[in-house]
Amino acid sequence: MAMKDLGRSTVVITGASSGIGRAAARAFAERGARVVVAARRADALAEVVRDCEARGARALAVPTDVTDPQAVEALAAAALDAFGVIDVWVNNAGTGVFGPFTAGHPALHRQVIAVNLMGAVHGATAVLPHFLARGEGILVNTVSMGGWAPVPFAATYTASKFGLRGFSASLRQELREHRGIHVCGVFPASIDTPGFAHGANVSGRALDPGPLVYPPEDVAAAIVGLVDWPRDEIAVGWPARAAQIAYGFAPGPTEYALGAALRRYLRRAPPAPRSDGSLVTPRPEGRATTGGWQARKGRAGRLAPFALAGVALLLGTTALAARSRR
Repeated sequence: MAMKDLGRSTVVITGASSGIGRAAARAFAERGARVVVAARRADALAEVVRDCEARGARALAVPTDVTDPQAVEALAAAALDAFGVIDVWVNNAGTGVFGPFTAGHPALHRQVIAVNLMGAVHGATAVLPHFLARGEGILVNTVSMGGWAPVPFAATYTASKFGLRGFSASLRQELREHRGIHVCGVFPASIDTPGFAHGANVSGRALDPGPLVYPPEDVAAAIVGLVDWPRDEIAVGWPARAAQIAYGFAPGPTEYALGAALRRYLRRAPPAPRSDGSLVTPRPEGRATTGGWQARKGRAGRLAPFALAGVALLLGTTALAARSRR
Protein backbone atom coordinates (compact mmCIF):
# COMPACT_ATOMS: atom_id res chain seq x y z
CA MET A 1 0.00 0.00 0.00
CA ALA A 2 1.33 3.44 -0.95
CA MET A 3 2.32 5.69 1.92
CA LYS A 4 0.36 8.90 2.37
CA ASP A 5 2.07 12.27 2.13
CA LEU A 6 2.25 13.52 5.73
CA GLY A 7 3.97 16.80 4.85
CA ARG A 8 0.80 18.81 5.61
CA SER A 9 -0.44 16.65 8.47
CA THR A 10 -0.39 17.52 12.17
CA VAL A 11 0.05 14.78 14.75
CA VAL A 12 -0.49 15.17 18.52
CA ILE A 13 1.20 12.59 20.76
CA THR A 14 0.74 12.34 24.53
CA GLY A 15 3.24 10.52 26.70
CA ALA A 16 5.89 11.69 24.24
CA SER A 17 8.80 12.40 26.58
CA SER A 18 10.18 8.85 26.37
CA GLY A 19 9.55 5.32 25.16
CA ILE A 20 6.93 4.65 22.51
CA GLY A 21 5.77 8.27 22.41
CA ARG A 22 9.22 9.63 21.73
CA ALA A 23 9.85 6.95 19.09
CA ALA A 24 6.51 7.78 17.44
CA ALA A 25 7.37 11.50 17.35
CA ARG A 26 10.61 10.69 15.56
CA ALA A 27 8.85 8.34 13.14
CA PHE A 28 6.22 10.92 12.20
CA ALA A 29 8.92 13.59 11.85
CA GLU A 30 10.80 11.37 9.43
CA ARG A 31 7.62 11.23 7.32
CA GLY A 32 7.49 15.04 7.31
CA ALA A 33 4.52 15.50 9.64
CA ARG A 34 4.20 18.45 11.98
CA VAL A 35 4.44 17.01 15.47
CA VAL A 36 2.95 18.29 18.73
CA VAL A 37 4.38 16.43 21.73
CA ALA A 38 2.88 16.39 25.21
CA ALA A 39 3.95 15.07 28.61
CA ARG A 40 4.55 16.49 32.08
CA ARG A 41 8.33 17.05 31.71
CA ALA A 42 9.03 20.23 29.75
CA ASP A 43 12.79 19.64 29.57
CA ALA A 44 12.35 16.15 28.13
CA LEU A 45 9.85 17.46 25.58
CA ALA A 46 12.38 20.07 24.47
CA GLU A 47 14.73 17.20 23.60
CA VAL A 48 11.99 15.51 21.57
CA VAL A 49 11.37 18.73 19.66
CA ARG A 50 15.06 18.89 18.79
CA ASP A 51 14.88 15.25 17.65
CA CYS A 52 12.01 16.10 15.30
CA GLU A 53 13.59 19.29 13.99
CA ALA A 54 16.81 17.42 13.27
CA ARG A 55 14.70 15.24 10.96
CA GLY A 56 13.43 18.29 9.10
CA ALA A 57 10.01 18.49 10.75
CA ARG A 58 8.25 21.30 12.56
CA ALA A 59 7.51 20.46 16.18
CA LEU A 60 5.87 22.00 19.22
CA ALA A 61 6.13 20.98 22.88
CA VAL A 62 3.10 21.49 25.13
CA PRO A 63 3.69 20.33 28.72
CA THR A 64 0.48 18.53 29.66
CA ASP A 65 -0.87 16.38 32.48
CA VAL A 66 -3.42 14.17 30.73
CA THR A 67 -5.32 13.62 33.99
CA ASP A 68 -6.39 17.29 33.78
CA PRO A 69 -9.14 17.70 31.16
CA GLN A 70 -8.55 21.46 30.86
CA ALA A 71 -4.86 20.88 30.20
CA VAL A 72 -5.73 18.43 27.41
CA GLU A 73 -8.19 20.94 25.92
CA ALA A 74 -5.36 23.49 26.02
CA LEU A 75 -3.11 20.99 24.23
CA ALA A 76 -5.60 20.68 21.38
CA ALA A 77 -6.01 24.46 21.23
CA ALA A 78 -2.22 24.95 21.08
CA ALA A 79 -1.93 22.46 18.20
CA LEU A 80 -4.73 24.23 16.29
CA ASP A 81 -3.26 27.67 16.98
CA ALA A 82 0.15 26.56 15.71
CA PHE A 83 -0.84 24.49 12.68
CA GLY A 84 -4.55 25.09 12.04
CA VAL A 85 -5.51 21.42 11.95
CA ILE A 86 -5.15 18.11 13.79
CA ASP A 87 -5.05 15.02 11.57
CA VAL A 88 -3.88 12.35 14.03
CA TRP A 89 -4.17 12.19 17.82
CA VAL A 90 -2.22 9.49 19.67
CA ASN A 91 -3.28 8.77 23.26
CA ASN A 92 -0.05 7.18 24.43
CA ALA A 93 0.44 8.29 28.04
CA GLY A 94 0.52 5.23 30.29
CA THR A 95 1.74 3.92 33.62
CA GLY A 96 1.13 1.13 36.12
CA VAL A 97 1.48 -0.26 39.62
CA PHE A 98 3.21 -3.65 39.79
CA GLY A 99 2.91 -5.87 42.83
CA PRO A 100 0.18 -7.22 45.13
CA PHE A 101 -2.94 -5.07 44.85
CA THR A 102 -3.18 -4.51 48.59
CA ALA A 103 0.44 -3.30 48.73
CA GLY A 104 -0.40 -0.26 46.61
CA HIS A 105 -1.95 2.84 48.10
CA PRO A 106 -5.39 3.65 46.65
CA ALA A 107 -4.01 6.96 45.37
CA LEU A 108 -1.54 5.06 43.16
CA HIS A 109 -4.26 2.83 41.74
CA ARG A 110 -6.45 5.88 41.13
CA GLN A 111 -3.63 7.57 39.25
CA VAL A 112 -3.19 4.56 36.93
CA ILE A 113 -6.85 4.75 35.92
CA ALA A 114 -6.62 8.53 35.60
CA VAL A 115 -3.63 8.36 33.24
CA ASN A 116 -4.32 5.24 31.20
CA LEU A 117 -8.08 5.45 30.79
CA MET A 118 -9.25 8.96 31.67
CA GLY A 119 -6.25 10.47 29.89
CA ALA A 120 -7.49 8.84 26.68
CA VAL A 121 -11.05 9.96 27.40
CA HIS A 122 -9.80 13.53 27.82
CA GLY A 123 -7.85 13.27 24.56
CA ALA A 124 -10.89 12.00 22.67
CA THR A 125 -13.04 14.71 24.21
CA ALA A 126 -10.61 17.39 23.05
CA VAL A 127 -10.07 16.20 19.48
CA LEU A 128 -13.28 14.50 18.32
CA PRO A 129 -15.28 17.74 17.85
CA HIS A 130 -12.51 18.89 15.49
CA PHE A 131 -12.56 15.57 13.64
CA LEU A 132 -16.35 15.69 13.33
CA ALA A 133 -16.28 19.25 12.02
CA ARG A 134 -13.72 18.25 9.37
CA GLY A 135 -15.24 14.86 8.63
CA GLU A 136 -11.90 13.10 9.03
CA GLY A 137 -9.19 12.25 11.53
CA ILE A 138 -7.44 9.29 13.15
CA LEU A 139 -7.55 8.63 16.90
CA VAL A 140 -4.97 6.08 18.06
CA ASN A 141 -5.11 4.58 21.55
CA THR A 142 -2.04 2.73 22.79
CA VAL A 143 -3.56 -0.15 24.74
CA SER A 144 -1.45 -3.23 25.63
CA MET A 145 -1.54 -7.00 25.43
CA GLY A 146 -2.89 -6.47 28.96
CA GLY A 147 -6.06 -5.22 27.28
CA TRP A 148 -6.57 -8.68 25.80
CA ALA A 149 -5.38 -10.92 28.66
CA PRO A 150 -5.18 -9.90 32.33
CA VAL A 151 -1.74 -9.24 33.79
CA PRO A 152 -1.43 -10.66 37.33
CA PHE A 153 -0.03 -8.35 40.01
CA ALA A 154 -1.03 -5.35 37.87
CA ALA A 155 -4.74 -5.19 38.64
CA THR A 156 -5.43 -1.51 37.99
CA TYR A 157 -3.17 -1.50 34.93
CA THR A 158 -5.20 -4.40 33.54
CA ALA A 159 -8.47 -2.69 34.49
CA SER A 160 -7.42 0.51 32.71
CA LYS A 161 -6.34 -1.34 29.56
CA PHE A 162 -9.49 -3.49 29.40
CA GLY A 163 -11.42 -0.26 29.85
CA LEU A 164 -9.42 1.51 27.14
CA ARG A 165 -10.09 -1.29 24.70
CA GLY A 166 -13.81 -1.12 25.47
CA PHE A 167 -13.82 2.66 25.19
CA SER A 168 -12.11 2.45 21.79
CA ALA A 169 -14.54 -0.19 20.52
CA SER A 170 -17.58 1.75 21.70
CA LEU A 171 -16.37 4.96 20.08
CA ARG A 172 -15.59 3.08 16.88
CA GLN A 173 -19.16 1.84 16.62
CA GLU A 174 -20.61 5.22 17.52
CA LEU A 175 -18.60 6.90 14.75
CA ARG A 176 -19.10 4.18 12.14
CA GLU A 177 -21.21 6.43 9.93
CA HIS A 178 -18.39 8.99 9.80
CA ARG A 179 -16.30 7.08 7.31
CA GLY A 180 -13.39 9.53 7.41
CA ILE A 181 -12.90 9.16 11.16
CA HIS A 182 -11.04 6.12 12.52
CA VAL A 183 -10.51 4.88 16.08
CA CYS A 184 -7.56 2.49 16.22
CA GLY A 185 -6.17 0.41 19.09
CA VAL A 186 -2.51 -0.64 19.27
CA PHE A 187 -1.71 -3.67 21.45
CA PRO A 188 2.04 -3.98 22.10
CA ALA A 189 3.67 -6.99 23.70
CA SER A 190 6.53 -6.37 26.16
CA ILE A 191 8.42 -3.31 24.87
CA ASP A 192 11.90 -2.07 25.79
CA THR A 193 10.99 1.34 27.25
CA PRO A 194 11.75 3.20 30.51
CA GLY A 195 8.29 2.15 31.70
CA PHE A 196 9.58 0.23 34.71
CA ALA A 197 11.36 3.37 35.93
CA HIS A 198 8.17 5.42 35.61
CA GLY A 199 5.65 2.99 37.04
CA ALA A 200 5.26 2.14 40.72
CA ASN A 201 6.82 -1.06 42.03
CA VAL A 202 5.22 -2.15 45.30
CA SER A 203 6.32 -5.79 45.01
CA GLY A 204 9.63 -5.39 46.83
CA ARG A 205 11.26 -7.32 43.99
CA ALA A 206 13.33 -6.31 40.97
CA LEU A 207 11.30 -6.20 37.77
CA ASP A 208 12.39 -7.77 34.51
CA PRO A 209 10.45 -7.72 31.23
CA GLY A 210 11.91 -11.08 30.17
CA PRO A 211 13.70 -12.12 26.98
CA LEU A 212 10.84 -11.46 24.54
CA VAL A 213 11.20 -7.69 24.44
CA TYR A 214 10.52 -5.60 21.34
CA PRO A 215 12.01 -2.19 20.47
CA PRO A 216 9.73 0.84 20.81
CA GLU A 217 10.40 1.66 17.17
CA ASP A 218 8.27 -1.37 16.23
CA VAL A 219 5.27 0.18 17.97
CA ALA A 220 6.04 3.59 16.48
CA ALA A 221 6.08 2.05 12.99
CA ALA A 222 2.71 0.40 13.67
CA ILE A 223 1.22 3.72 14.82
CA VAL A 224 2.48 5.56 11.73
CA GLY A 225 1.25 2.68 9.59
CA LEU A 226 -2.29 3.27 10.82
CA VAL A 227 -2.25 6.58 8.94
CA ASP A 228 -1.60 4.68 5.72
CA TRP A 229 -4.03 1.87 6.54
CA PRO A 230 -6.39 2.52 9.51
CA ARG A 231 -7.35 -0.68 11.33
CA ASP A 232 -9.52 -1.31 14.36
CA GLU A 233 -6.92 -3.22 16.37
CA ILE A 234 -3.32 -4.14 15.67
CA ALA A 235 -0.87 -6.24 17.69
CA VAL A 236 2.84 -5.48 17.92
CA GLY A 237 4.81 -8.63 18.68
CA TRP A 238 3.41 -12.13 18.31
CA PRO A 239 3.12 -12.66 22.11
CA ALA A 240 0.36 -10.04 22.15
CA ARG A 241 -1.67 -11.89 19.52
CA ALA A 242 -0.97 -15.22 21.22
CA ALA A 243 -2.27 -13.83 24.51
CA GLN A 244 -5.46 -12.71 22.76
CA ILE A 245 -6.02 -16.14 21.25
CA ALA A 246 -5.26 -17.99 24.47
CA TYR A 247 -7.52 -15.86 26.64
CA GLY A 248 -10.28 -15.87 24.06
CA PHE A 249 -10.44 -19.66 23.86
CA ALA A 250 -9.18 -20.75 27.27
CA PRO A 251 -9.52 -17.90 29.79
CA GLY A 252 -9.35 -20.12 32.88
CA PRO A 253 -6.17 -22.01 31.97
CA THR A 254 -4.55 -18.81 30.69
CA GLU A 255 -5.24 -16.98 33.94
CA TYR A 256 -3.92 -19.94 35.92
CA ALA A 257 -0.71 -20.15 33.89
CA LEU A 258 -0.03 -16.43 34.02
CA GLY A 259 -0.73 -16.24 37.75
CA ALA A 260 1.45 -19.25 38.54
CA ALA A 261 4.33 -17.88 36.46
CA LEU A 262 4.14 -14.44 38.10
CA ARG A 263 4.05 -15.88 41.62
CA ARG A 264 7.04 -18.06 40.81
CA TYR A 265 8.91 -15.09 39.40
CA LEU A 266 8.26 -12.92 42.45
CA ARG A 267 9.48 -15.65 44.78
CA ARG A 268 12.77 -15.89 42.88
CA ALA A 269 13.42 -12.28 41.89
CA PRO A 270 16.04 -10.36 43.89
CA PRO A 271 14.85 -7.83 46.45
CA ALA A 272 14.41 -4.22 45.40
CA PRO A 273 13.15 -1.10 47.14
CA ARG A 274 9.52 -0.19 46.79
CA SER A 275 8.95 2.91 44.69
CA ASP A 276 6.08 5.11 43.54
CA GLY A 277 8.03 5.82 40.33
CA SER A 278 6.74 8.85 38.44
CA LEU A 279 3.07 8.26 39.17
CA VAL A 280 2.69 11.29 41.41
CA THR A 281 5.77 13.39 40.67
CA PRO A 282 7.77 13.25 37.40
CA ARG A 283 11.32 12.00 37.78
CA PRO A 284 14.27 13.15 35.66
CA GLU A 285 15.47 9.68 34.66
CA GLY A 286 13.99 7.56 31.91
CA ARG A 287 13.67 9.97 29.00
CA ALA A 288 15.13 7.85 26.18
CA THR A 289 13.09 5.74 23.78
CA THR A 290 14.56 2.57 25.24
CA GLY A 291 14.92 1.23 28.75
CA GLY A 292 18.15 -0.52 27.79
CA TRP A 293 16.80 -4.02 28.37
CA GLN A 294 17.77 -5.41 24.98
CA ALA A 295 21.29 -4.01 25.25
CA ARG A 296 21.79 -5.54 28.69
CA LYS A 297 20.30 -8.92 27.83
CA GLY A 298 21.63 -9.45 24.33
CA ARG A 299 20.08 -12.58 22.88
CA ALA A 300 19.89 -14.31 26.20
CA GLY A 301 17.65 -13.52 29.14
CA ARG A 302 15.72 -15.49 31.65
CA LEU A 303 12.03 -16.23 31.55
CA ALA A 304 10.21 -13.47 33.42
CA PRO A 305 6.60 -12.46 33.89
CA PHE A 306 5.89 -11.02 30.48
CA ALA A 307 7.55 -13.76 28.41
CA LEU A 308 4.69 -16.26 28.52
CA ALA A 309 3.59 -16.06 24.93
CA GLY A 310 4.57 -19.65 24.20
CA VAL A 311 2.44 -20.89 27.06
CA ALA A 312 -0.44 -18.68 25.95
CA LEU A 313 -0.21 -19.92 22.38
CA LEU A 314 -0.13 -23.54 23.54
CA LEU A 315 -3.21 -22.97 25.70
CA GLY A 316 -5.06 -21.36 22.81
CA THR A 317 -4.18 -24.20 20.46
CA THR A 318 -5.23 -26.79 23.05
CA ALA A 319 -8.54 -25.03 23.59
CA LEU A 320 -9.18 -24.91 19.85
CA ALA A 321 -8.52 -28.61 19.54
CA ALA A 322 -10.78 -29.38 22.50
CA ARG A 323 -13.62 -27.36 21.04
CA SER A 324 -13.18 -29.04 17.67
CA ARG A 325 -13.45 -32.48 19.27
CA ARG A 326 -16.64 -31.44 21.13
